[in-house]
Amino acid sequence: MTKTNEAQLDPRRWWALAVVLSATFMALLDSFIVNVAIPSIQSDLGASASDIQFILAGYTLAYAVLLITGSRLGDMFGRKRLFLTGMLGFVVASALCGAAPSAMYLILFRVLQGVTSAAMMPQVLAMIQVSFPDNEKAKAIGLYGATIGIATVSGQLLGGYLISQNLFGLGWRSVFLVNVPIGAAALLAGIPLLRESRNPAARRLDLTGALLLTASLLALAFPLVQGREAGWPLWSILLLACFPVCLTLFIIYERKILENGRPPLLAPSLFRDRSFRLGISLILVFYAIASALFFTLAVMLQQGFGYSALTSGLTYLPLGIGFFLASLASPKLMSKFGPAVLFVGAILTAGGIGYTLEIVHHYGGHLVWNALWPSLFVVGVGQGICAAPLIGTILSKVRQENIGAASGVLTTATQLSTALGVCFVGIFFYRALDMSHSPDAPARYAHAFTVALEFVLILSAIYAFLLAFLMRAGQRRQPEKAARASGLKG
Repeated sequence: MTKTNEAQLDPRRWWALAVVLSATFMALLDSFIVNVAIPSIQSDLGASASDIQFILAGYTLAYAVLLITGSRLGDMFGRKRLFLTGMLGFVVASALCGAAPSAMYLILFRVLQGVTSAAMMPQVLAMIQVSFPDNEKAKAIGLYGATIGIATVSGQLLGGYLISQNLFGLGWRSVFLVNVPIGAAALLAGIPLLRESRNPAARRLDLTGALLLTASLLALAFPLVQGREAGWPLWSILLLACFPVCLTLFIIYERKILENGRPPLLAPSLFRDRSFRLGISLILVFYAIASALFFTLAVMLQQGFGYSALTSGLTYLPLGIGFFLASLASPKLMSKFGPAVLFVGAILTAGGIGYTLEIVHHYGGHLVWNALWPSLFVVGVGQGICAAPLIGTILSKVRQENIGAASGVLTTATQLSTALGVCFVGIFFYRALDMSHSPDAPARYAHAFTVALEFVLILSAIYAFLLAFLMRAGQRRQPEKAARASGLKG
């Protein structure tokens, strides 16, 4: 690192990292914690099944479809400004959710939470990329990955605890109000600690492109989130059919405005890079594996075996511990052994899923929740080894001017993959459940879970296959870079 670069480094960057990671924790926690509160919300607000679906989906949909637009606004107006604005909005929306007088208001406030998260979250990875030198990025992204693991596992565990304890008589409202003190503290700390950054090339928002992309993502995400619950009605199929049409229109329009010399919402050069395209595919499969496992395991434990939300949450505890520890260790492992670490993570993940399948197959309807602890710990270690290095590997291949857009695309991919994983695994899970004629509910659910895990194992194999291609693409680029460098020297 040069002296100039050292002088430009923010001396408070690690404190700033703590601020943006608190936002990551809150946004991801909110995707999972509400599931635990559904029975309480139904009884207290008289919410219908349709209301509950939109309470769950409103946040995810608004969040997923607006992330790329949020990243572009951060490039234009400043990432610190968008982050703090989103954080303020998220705190207010969480307080409003906690005070919602009816199911309709709760749905509206959940959508507001999603919108504000979409302003806040894309800035996190972009700020990490521009704030840390190359020799510190792996550690910073490792902490980012560890935060994802904690938030994902904490959702059901913390939610179950809050509901069971009924703190201050708040009931289900506490799962939203818990965001308020965390968000307020992060907001106050972020004002002096965060450093502003933006992309000078992003001079204006491509509004038409943003609308076309939002329509494309909505046409994909809405039926994926709602279609299975509704029994795949005609509207869900038609919306899915609209997705490629809207996406094609978006691509044509982006190329046209680029030819006219105006800045597009997403630079086509971002997707010309084969490594980035492979990276997006890997992200989609990686997070689909996690969401498919989490969804089917929760349904089996709570609906099939009758365990409480808190007990179900405790089942995930070893997975979260393994993910957290492996995420912290992954930067050192990557620096010592290189990309081969990603393959080790993929093997451990597949092995842990296979081990889980064997345990459930062995015990069947007599399964005890903590019998899954060893196998879920292995899954957590495998995914923790992969999560942060995978993101770091993908972003390391992106040009600096495209960092904001790339961060938005990656974060969008993680959200869509969650819906994709639940959607496709749900097909196998519920089909196996319907075809089982066993009078014993635990045995039926255990069988359906093993069928679903076979699908998850196939996803694990696809992940390893794509990972091999990504590593080969990276190896090809090294000689190209060396040739270009020698040409410049000559």
